[in-house]
Amino acid sequence: MEDQIQDFIHYLMVERGLSNNTIVSYQRDLKSYAAYLKEKANIVQVNDIGRVHILQFLKHLKDGGKSSKTIARHIASIRSFHQFLLREKVANEDPSVHIETPQVERKLPNVLSLSEVEKLLETPKRTSPIGFRDKAMLEVLYATGIRVSELIQLNVSDVHLLMGFIRCYGKGKKERIVPIGDKAAMALQEYIDKGRSKLIKEKHRTEALFLNHHGKRMTRQGFWKNLKKIAREAGIQKELTPHTLRHSFATHLLENGADLRAVQEMLGHADISTTQIYTHVTKTRLKDVYKQFHPRA
Repeated sequence: MEDQIQDFIHYLMVERGLSNNTIVSYQRDLKSYAAYLKEKANIVQVNDIGRVHILQFLKHLKDGGKSSKTIARHIASIRSFHQFLLREKVANEDPSVHIETPQVERKLPNVLSLSEVEKLLETPKRTSPIGFRDKAMLEVLYATGIRVSELIQLNVSDVHLLMGFIRCYGKGKKERIVPIGDKAAMALQEYIDKGRSKLIKEKHRTEALFLNHHGKRMTRQGFWKNLKKIAREAGIQKELTPHTLRHSFATHLLENGADLRAVQEMLGHADISTTQIYTHVTKTRLKDVYKQFHPRA
């Protein structure tokens, strides 16, 4: 079955153009699926897989303490895989048909208040190339709401400060144009003028916009490490992830009356239902404000 999985992964990469993170997720899910079938049911041929074997695998995941979200992701991977096999006439039938996906409880994302965002953005000291870079990265994230993976993939040619926008490539390598505010544009220009030029190394000439101290493109891990350090220095107690500023961007826009469709466009969401979770966040925050400030709450 390994050959069929590799063919499927190749299809996702070449024909579907999915992101590396999504492809890695499919690979991991299908690898554990194939390993279970081989070890527990002695199945190595795709035509020997029945609906009961998939149900047993899902029970195995549940008994192992996997969350509903993780199980739902496995089901999606398995279903896509079997549909591919049927379409390519590798398999005679699709055993994943009519397997129900568990209800996934959607957790409201963590967001920062406006004062917390201000603290975070003002923490990097603009006295060194690293300080200019960190300031610019945080400002751009909050100003545009782009994903961290999109942020670190930015090249100098993707920045158009005179026109007031940046170009990024999201999931499925879809290009989108996102406006950038004056403060973020100023921080970015300052970084390009005073920070990036000093981080570039002769032997690592690169088009990457954000560089580490080795002169190479900044990584997700490197940014996350810096973000946690900056958050500690800013005295922010909330749990922060690289996605927190993206969540805060969307929530603050909607709280101030932005159109949901416009926010969807800026975030690069394919489905507006994904964006709608931020409307629930704003309602929750309104309740918190009411409880905190109303004298008879």
